[in-house]
Amino acid sequence: MTDMRIAIVGGGPGGLVLARVLHRHGIAATVLEADPSPTARPQGGSLDLHPESGQRALREAGLERQFRAVARPEGQDLRILDPTGAVLVEHTSADDMARPEVERTGLRDLLLDSLPAGTVVWGHRLDRADTRPDGTPRLTFADGTTAGCDVLVGADGAWSRVRPLLTDAVPQPSGKIGIDLGAVAADHPAADLVGRGSLWVIGDGVVLSGQRAADGTVRVHLSLRADRDGPDPTAGWSSTVTALADAAEGPVVRRSHAVLPVGLTWAPQPCVTLLGDAAHLMPSVGEGANQAMLDALELGLAIAAHRTDPDAAIRRYEQEMFARTAPIAARCAAVESMMLGPTAAADMTRFFAGGPVGS
Repeated sequence: MTDMRIAIVGGGPGGLVLARVLHRHGIAATVLEADPSPTARPQGGSLDLHPESGQRALREAGLERQFRAVARPEGQDLRILDPTGAVLVEHTSADDMARPEVERTGLRDLLLDSLPAGTVVWGHRLDRADTRPDGTPRLTFADGTTAGCDVLVGADGAWSRVRPLLTDAVPQPSGKIGIDLGAVAADHPAADLVGRGSLWVIGDGVVLSGQRAADGTVRVHLSLRADRDGPDPTAGWSSTVTALADAAEGPVVRRSHAVLPVGLTWAPQPCVTLLGDAAHLMPSVGEGANQAMLDALELGLAIAAHRTDPDAAIRRYEQEMFARTAPIAARCAAVESMMLGPTAAADMTRFFAGGPVGS
């Protein structure tokens, strides 16, 4: 590869939003993505995009109409049950755009379609990043090839290869384990339990969830507190709710969740910065992608405002990002702890009713 002015490592929502914002301001950027193609692997479930963050980023990137075309307002419906099958919360949305769901694949496609051909370079897995003698970044890829750039943005997720240029912080286990159980066919009777949106069955340290996809299928997932990990974490639960897990088909994928320290900062460094999970990996309770997209918007606008001084743009962006994301990460940690706590069912019921929790 030849040298690039702005290299964005990672073609997730954050990296693509940044490329789109820069493009709208007449600034070229290259997105380096490890996947060999846009269809190389499934993108996962859907996201609820918040008006003040994810939706704002798409709106200011000129993509509100495209987003509305793929958004699913009905996906905001939420049903919470206890392990006996008793309904604790039944939230039916007004089919508005407060926090609509959007399939990750649909979001990625609309962002890719908004970029000039060749913006995303596929099949470039970063092995390491270091600094050239002139102080600018150098990228070494898994195939041994190298390239340089004037500005490097790490949008490459939890295990970022760009982050070591800025900090020695690494993700640590959060105490949560996630297990994808597969999908339930849209016409299977067990899928009816979920409704149009999402279902949570909350026990002590165990949450069984189902999420309706755009094609009608239901993705099924288990979240466990680490000490509840075992051969049958839903033992003793009603067959009414475990039927959903029993009906799931597909590969079972197990993940140990990790987080970065809340309030992580670093001293500004020339030519390089981070966004999204690479900068502030937090518990997965609905903020990660939204904050990554808002990071991308703020960084893109800062670069556009300081075209001849990217280091000034990075300093401005990082100061805002540090201040904004630290309290959000702390809140996400508190919500995850509550959802997996011994009184989670009662706490989440009070949470959605607007009352005090933790009693």
